[in-house]
Amino acid sequence: MMIRGWRIRGDSGSAAIEAAILAPPLLALIGLAIVGGRIQVAGGAIEAAAHDASRAASIARTASQAQADAHAAAAATLGQRGLHCATLTVTVDTSGFSVPVGQPATVGVSIRCVVDCSDLVADGLPGSKTLQASFVSTLDTFRTRS
Repeated sequence: MMIRGWRIRGDSGSAAIEAAILAPPLLALIGLAIVGGRIQVAGGAIEAAAHDASRAASIARTASQAQADAHAAAAATLGQRGLHCATLTVTVDTSGFSVPVGQPATVGVSIRCVVDCSDLVADGLPGSKTLQASFVSTLDTFRTRS
């Protein structure tokens, strides 16, 4: 059919062209959402590890036992959650153990974990992400400390 010198053509093939144009940005957006979700889940694992380590340190009888228990609890929680740290740093503030019995005291734990992006997102992905969390637990006011 001709209209004023122009030939009207059908729509055949336009859906394939639209799909070819829209597919890469859509796939990139989905991939970005997956990466963000994985990082969020890893952050939750670090938060849980800080909480568990702080709780383990707060029920220890001595400051040195609190250090050891906090490290063990953090490593166990991260292992259970499937998060493998290239570098795991567990810092325990045991200054509350020197507070006299009868006075409120706390023990704090800070965790810093460097995770390879290949563990978070996909194998072979370069780079790393540093995740951190802290938590403070109270010591029993009337329990002996040393």
